[in-house]
Amino acid sequence: MNSIEEGLIVSGTGHRLDKLGGYASWAYNLLVQLAVMILSALKPKKVISGMAIGWDQALAEAAVKLGIPFVAAIPFKGQESRWPKESQKKYHELLARAAEVVDTSNGQPYHPRLMQVRNEWMVDNSDLVVALFNGTKGGTYNCVKYAKCKAARIKNYYLGILPALEDGDSYCGSTPWGGFASVGSHFTEWPYCASLSMG
Repeated sequence: MNSIEEGLIVSGTGHRLDKLGGYASWAYNLLVQLAVMILSALKPKKVISGMAIGWDQALAEAAVKLGIPFVAAIPFKGQESRWPKESQKKYHELLARAAEVVDTSNGQPYHPRLMQVRNEWMVDNSDLVVALFNGTKGGTYNCVKYAKCKAARIKNYYLGILPALEDGDSYCGSTPWGGFASVGSHFTEWPYCASLSMG
């Protein structure tokens, strides 16, 4: 399963629970188990989590379970303010366990674009992006596109996905993504962008 060196800084991007089995506790617990398996294999020195409900928090919780320091990269203060009370409680529990909390907005009030600012900060400050991406458009899609354009290393652990982009849709100017390359039996890796032109 592990074909990369140990000791990297790993960031995560992935869907919220509605795309990963639903909001029942068993679905989240399975995500945490998956994250524990992945981090145990990768053996990173640090994990960066965007702290959204779903894959982000599962990675953070797995890091805590394994004793791996994690950075909570929050898109703005009050990220959790409109979540259900139980979700807010989980968020604050994880935040208290973080080795560091980084407000990637530098104190700005909420704006939708701050989610992508957070995504870009995570990619720019890590060696490997661990994705749970099913190919649908949204915040995870935007993060993966940015990572690919920056020639970042991406491991996608979502099984059976297909390319999400339509023909000619490219984040890196005129260069399309091309096909996915299967790496091992448990994850998928994208080839790097051939061009970094934002043209």
